[in-house]
Amino acid sequence: MNRDAQDRLVRLYRLTFGRAPARIAALGADGSSRKYFRLADGGRTVIDGRTDIDGRTFIGTANDDRRENVAFLSLSRHFRRHGLPVPEIFAENLEQGVYLQQDLGDETLFSLVAAARAEAGTFSDRLVAMYRQVLDDLPRFQVAAAEDLDFSVCYPRSRFDAQSIRWDLNYFKYHFLKLVPIDFDEQALEDDFERFTAFLLEADTSYFLYRDFQSRNIMWHDSRPHYIDYQGGRRGALQYDVASLLQDAKADIPWEIRDEFLDYYVEAAGKYAPLRRDAFLAHYYGYALVRLMQALGAYGYRGLYEGKSHFLTSISHGVRNLEGLLARASLPVNLPELGRAWSRIVDDPALRRMGEVSGEGLTVHLWSFSYHLGLPRDPSGNGGGFIFDCRIVKNPGRIPAYADLTGKDAPVAAFLDELDEARSFLGDAKTMVDRAVEHHQRRGFSDLTVAFGCTGGQHRSVYFAERLAAHLKERPGLTVRLRHREQEDS
Repeated sequence: MNRDAQDRLVRLYRLTFGRAPARIAALGADGSSRKYFRLADGGRTVIDGRTDIDGRTFIGTANDDRRENVAFLSLSRHFRRHGLPVPEIFAENLEQGVYLQQDLGDETLFSLVAAARAEAGTFSDRLVAMYRQVLDDLPRFQVAAAEDLDFSVCYPRSRFDAQSIRWDLNYFKYHFLKLVPIDFDEQALEDDFERFTAFLLEADTSYFLYRDFQSRNIMWHDSRPHYIDYQGGRRGALQYDVASLLQDAKADIPWEIRDEFLDYYVEAAGKYAPLRRDAFLAHYYGYALVRLMQALGAYGYRGLYEGKSHFLTSISHGVRNLEGLLARASLPVNLPELGRAWSRIVDDPALRRMGEVSGEGLTVHLWSFSYHLGLPRDPSGNGGGFIFDCRIVKNPGRIPAYADLTGKDAPVAAFLDELDEARSFLGDAKTMVDRAVEHHQRRGFSDLTVAFGCTGGQHRSVYFAERLAAHLKERPGLTVRLRHREQEDS
């Protein structure tokens, strides 16, 4: 796929500049399906009588989603007409799904925050000044540039409406709550989602909502911020984007500085739109929470499902953000089940250190599953542990009296307790896992995954997972997280 994308970009480059690029290198794309490349030129060309190209570099993008490309290209040109610092577009071919844009370098606001933290260990006055520059720019996107914006080009919807909000809430439910997992009452949660959505849409939604306004999408180029990745922008509320910036997980802005930035933004935005602080804050924390839930859904999908460690390490930051928001938020809407889910997330010690090495003890992630539905994902990102195939043990599910039961039911457990092969299998598993637990505790490792699989994920795998869980819970300094994947509600 990369070779095909490179070939398409080289053809566009040759058509634009009259020669092939001297070099082309693939760039990482984080959570995006778009492919990015840096193309270096080796000659001199004048484009449109003004652009002198001499050894410069360009960013080439390949993306098969035509509507997303149209949104990015249209918004880029619109924002540049309004004098906003976004990349210049040099060439495009929508039929081929490629375009060439200005190279803004590799330095982001996030990389500057990380470097400053590593050097000084604090959020410096220089960083505060940089964020204020960004907060001065944000209302220009949201208000000034929105006045004559054609929202019909926005992708995938022209407005952050009830449908958009429900997509984000369900993303959180299916890719975070159910993957972690966090227990909840499905119907009660859906009722809360309805009330929460209605509350959010009481805010003024007539502005441009950037959608992913966070430190990794703010490039620092020529001593000032430049902005990328706004192709998901649409009409919406002012509160969402400033919440995205201030709740940015790994930027980890101290809460007292976030509060200062929020006041600064309200004053800056007030120069462009009639804004009352109390009315703005009434919905701010709601939008901050829905943005954080969307982010947790992304961390769950990319980290827990796809196994990308970069996203796993963001989960613990997201949990701490949730804790801080809940301490400050006073929402004028009743969300009992969602509130319980939030509390369970904040109170879960494993989530608070997800993807991180910790001295707080070892967590064993214990699963039962069906081979027909694939192997379970390692929720820790550690990548180590055991998968035991229970299919070598006689299947009680073939006995009519046990067919509708599970390995947690006493008749099935008694049947397997009496089988020599089951006792031998469990003994071997205990021996191997005990040895790994001792090793991991001695080395200070934080996570170990153990999974038992059988044909349907109903009898043998459930039984062995339950028996091992009971055995491990007798050990001190150990947390056991047991999950029967195929027994959960769909």
